[in-house]
Amino acid sequence: MADLHVSIAGVSFDNPLIAASGTFGFGREYSEFYPLSTLGGISCKGITLQPRLGNPPPRIAETPAGILNSVGLQNPGVEHFIDKDLPWLKEQNTVVIANIAGNTEEDYCKMAQKLSATNIDMIELNISCPNVKSGGVAFGTSCTSVAHITKRVRACCTKPLIVKLSPNVADIAEIAKAAESEGADALSLINTLTGMRIDIDSRRPILRNNTGGLSGAAVFPVAVRMVWQTANAVSIPIIGMGGISTWEDAAEMLLAGASALQIGTVLFHDPYAPVKIKNGLGTYLEKNGIRSIAELSGAVRPW
Repeated sequence: MADLHVSIAGVSFDNPLIAASGTFGFGREYSEFYPLSTLGGISCKGITLQPRLGNPPPRIAETPAGILNSVGLQNPGVEHFIDKDLPWLKEQNTVVIANIAGNTEEDYCKMAQKLSATNIDMIELNISCPNVKSGGVAFGTSCTSVAHITKRVRACCTKPLIVKLSPNVADIAEIAKAAESEGADALSLINTLTGMRIDIDSRRPILRNNTGGLSGAAVFPVAVRMVWQTANAVSIPIIGMGGISTWEDAAEMLLAGASALQIGTVLFHDPYAPVKIKNGLGTYLEKNGIRSIAELSGAVRPW
């Protein structure tokens, strides 16, 4: 039988399928469908230093083969997560990853310190947030800012640190190298692509925030390309995400260079998708005589 175990930054996962942040909450709702130990891990809903209500509605817009969201990181705050959600999550026999978001470097560092004092398994740094001290430009859009925020959080964080990269950049490989150079243990990509829809009758954007993040099957080829480019630029593990909907997608993303995967938007219309992907991936490995996920990772043969 093929070995689905993977190891990322010294953390062992029973299989490579991780629920993506922002699509799985803190797992309670999905635990009614199957044991969360079915998953390799859970990247929890993005957490901020203080509770947030998120953006005003409408904040979801459907698109062909995808979805636009401008939810705005609605969450109960890091203290509530540590006190109320983390103890339950740690009973689910799966890897638990805290996804943290902030608008200042100080926010990120305070959260990293607080979470490092808990039994969380890993911390995922969401750098697609606007830096309010730099005119609202997202932390993840330049090599300089990525290197700086990674270095600051690395100094405050004793847990394995994943840096989640934005696709809204000119050169994803250079951004990835900047994060690696300042201490990232792993990278996850891609986050959402910026998009917009307009109501042709009212002539107003469908989202109250005007723009939002595009995810789902529509972004999959972009994600595969960026994971492949990144895998050729860095030596740390990559968690691939962006539109993975089937086991075939999962195999393709692993071939591009991912060591593990995050599954997100597909969960909204098929909560059992990770189970189907896990089973299909196992069958594919066995049929092709592939002994492990590691053997498949990065095995693409470019022309």
